[in-house]
Amino acid sequence: MKVMEIRDKFAVDCLQLVERPDQVPGPGQVVLKMRAFSVNYRDLLVVNGVGRWKPPLGRVPVSDGVGIVVATGNGVSRVKVGDRVAPIFYPNWLDGRVAGGKMGQALGGAAADGVLAEYTLFDDVSLVHVQGRFVLGFKTIRLKQL
Repeated sequence: MKVMEIRDKFAVDCLQLVERPDQVPGPGQVVLKMRAFSVNYRDLLVVNGVGRWKPPLGRVPVSDGVGIVVATGNGVSRVKVGDRVAPIFYPNWLDGRVAGGKMGQALGGAAADGVLAEYTLFDDVSLVHVQGRFVLGFKTIRLKQL
């Protein structure tokens, strides 16, 4: 599968399209074919390697996106193949008050890969359904091909 990685140095023009192994869902996991992305200010801090947002080289950036479920692992009941979903920014913060353990692994940052990829893998509990037409700002941005 194709992904965009921060390679060689930190800058938007250093993002490179590379191949990684295909994602295979385990129990409770879901594979998404990513269809739309939203780039925000934090994503630019990550790509430019600024402060606490600086990831290791090879990181897949971008925290916000929408995908279509293309495969599910055993035990997945919240989503099904064909559903439009979005991963949540903090995949470990599922409920309750903020706590350190819940805020680790923010997507597309220093600790975890983001969604700027052809396919992504998430636990089903960290996905939310996206209904209707998904509009970002003034226009819809659709990924035709990475």
